[in-house]
Amino acid sequence: MFKDMLRTLRIKAGMNQEELAKKIGCAKSTISMYENGAREPNFETLEAIADIFNVDMSTLIDRKQSQNQNNSITILPSDKIFMRPLYDSVAAGIGAVADNTILTYIPTFISNSMEKDMYIWVNVQGDSMSPLIDDGSKILIKKQESVDSGQIAVVLIDGEEAVVKKVEYGSDYVTLISINPYYPPRRFEGKEVLRLRVVGLVKEVSKELQ
Repeated sequence: MFKDMLRTLRIKAGMNQEELAKKIGCAKSTISMYENGAREPNFETLEAIADIFNVDMSTLIDRKQSQNQNNSITILPSDKIFMRPLYDSVAAGIGAVADNTILTYIPTFISNSMEKDMYIWVNVQGDSMSPLIDDGSKILIKKQESVDSGQIAVVLIDGEEAVVKKVEYGSDYVTLISINPYYPPRRFEGKEVLRLRVVGLVKEVSKELQ
């Protein structure tokens, strides 16, 4: 399976999960999920992994070749990979501004094809969510109107300001939390909560390798 191949390549390279995560541009927890089978990487991430370990893409996604190497990996079905748009800002991606210009399209693995139109990619500017989401990262967003407490989401404030924050709920308040400790939490209490609207859940983080 892919998870076994990834772990084998990483160990052979003498690399721990944190080191691999930095090279790919994702969180250590994401690598852990890849290796325990809880998450499948998208096409762009597969390309990055292949480049890091200097292997052919078929080594990661071709079952016959991997079996010849006494490994068994998961093939990502082509009917589950969709070209999803990349926008230059969160606001543009959710239709909060007039300019909804699409920069490009990114091949994206989406397990439920019925939900493919709910997914978009967005460029991130700023370091408030660093080191989890660095300036220049791309985030995959699933459009939805609510998230669980503790999840990272795109939230619209006053119908104008779109931010990416960790959302935590209290009895009568909502707190938007940055990962970077330099940025203080923003708490909205009572009627102030009505100023907020969740527009999407952050599902994946990706960035260009340096």
